[in-house]
Amino acid sequence: MTAHADRPGRDDAPGRNDAPGRVEAASSRPDAPGRPDGPGRTGTPGRRTGVWFIGARGSVATTATTGCAAIAAGLHPPTGMVTETPPFADSGLPPLTSLVFGGHETLDCPLAKRAEALAEGGVLPYRLPTAVRGELDAADAEIRPGGPLPGDTRTDEELIAAFAADLTGFAHRHELARTVVINVSSTEPAAGPGSPRLPASSLYAAAALRAGCSYANFTPSTGLRAPALAEAVADCGLPHAGRDGKTGQTLLRSVLAPMFLQRALPVRAWSGSNLLGGGDGAALADPAAAAAKNAGKERVLADTFGTAPEGEVHIDDVPAMGDWKTAWDHIAFDGFLGSRMVLQTIWQGCDSALAAPLVLDLARLLARSHELGLSGPRPELGFYFKDPDGGTSAALAEQYATLLAFAERLRGRA
Repeated sequence: MTAHADRPGRDDAPGRNDAPGRVEAASSRPDAPGRPDGPGRTGTPGRRTGVWFIGARGSVATTATTGCAAIAAGLHPPTGMVTETPPFADSGLPPLTSLVFGGHETLDCPLAKRAEALAEGGVLPYRLPTAVRGELDAADAEIRPGGPLPGDTRTDEELIAAFAADLTGFAHRHELARTVVINVSSTEPAAGPGSPRLPASSLYAAAALRAGCSYANFTPSTGLRAPALAEAVADCGLPHAGRDGKTGQTLLRSVLAPMFLQRALPVRAWSGSNLLGGGDGAALADPAAAAAKNAGKERVLADTFGTAPEGEVHIDDVPAMGDWKTAWDHIAFDGFLGSRMVLQTIWQGCDSALAAPLVLDLARLLARSHELGLSGPRPELGFYFKDPDGGTSAALAEQYATLLAFAERLRGRA
C-alpha cells in the first residue's frame, strides 16, 4: 500500500481543495441542472440522496444495491433493516426510493454480472438480478476506478482530488441533496508506524470530507482514523460513524458478554474460530489484515469485562464456502462454588446478506444527520459497529436504546 510523505498544506484560494478534508459547501448541494429521472433516479430532484460505496462491486455493496431496488419495487420486504421498523417511522429518513448508488472499485466486472454470481451462490434470490437490471445498470454507470493500483504514480493529494471530483460529479449529475460515502471494501493491513503515505481507505475518506459527504467505515481499515487526517476530521463539520460493522460473531459477543457480567459469572477464557471464503476470506488470509479484523472482535470483550479474557480468534480462508461463513465460540466460565462450565455457540450465515441492510440503515441515518446539521462522530450509531465512536457502551441492548433515543431526536426535528 502506498502512502504520503508530507501532509499537503492548506490553500484557501477559491476553487482550490488542496488539503485532505477541505470542504466546499457547494459540493454537497449542487445547483447544476440535473438529468430526467430514469432507472436508479427516482424521487424529486434535490431530494435524492447519494450512496457511494468504496468497493462498489463487492458482495456487500452489490447485495445492498440489489436489495434496495427490490425493496423499493415491492419485490421483497426490508428484512434486517432496523430503520424500517416502527420506532423509526416519521424520523425524516430519506425513503429507499430516493437513494442513488455509485462508488469506487478496482474490479471491472459489471455490477449486474456480480449480482448474477451472488444469485448463483444463493446469496440473492435467483431471478432478482434480472428483475432489477435497470437499477443495477444505472448504478454501474456511476462506478469509477479506485486505487491506487500497481504502477499508479499519483501522489496522495492527486488521488484524493480525483476521488473527490468523482463524488462532486456524481452529486451534480443527479442533483443530490447530499451523499453518504460508505467503505465496504476488503480489509487492508494496518499501516505501519511512520508510513510515509496514507492507506487507500484514508484516501477515500479524505476525499469524502473534501466533497462535503458524510462517511461511515464498515471495515476494520484505517479510514478517517489516520493521524494525518485528525485536523481535517475535526474541522469538517460533517457527521461520520464508527469502524468495522458488527454482523455476526461480534454481534453475538455483544449480547453474551454483558449477560455473564450482569449474572456475576466470571469468564475464564473465550476463544473463537471463523471459516469463510469469498473476497473476505482471501483478504483475511493476510495475517496483518486478519489482525486488524480480530482487534474489533476482542475489543467488545475487553470493553465489557475491563480486560480481554484468555483466548484468541482464528480466521481460516476456505474458498469453497464462497460468501458464507461459520463462526464458533468456546466460552469457559465459573459458576457457584467454583463449578466449571462451558457455553459453545455456532453462527452460520452470509456476511453480505447480514451487512447489506445495515449499510442501508447507516446511509439513511447519516443523510438525515447531515440534513439537520449534526456533525462529528455519531456515537448514537455504535449499535452497528465493533469499534464505535467514543462514549458508547459495548453492550448491544444499551446501544439499541441509544439508537432509539436518536430516532426520537431525529423525529422531533422532522
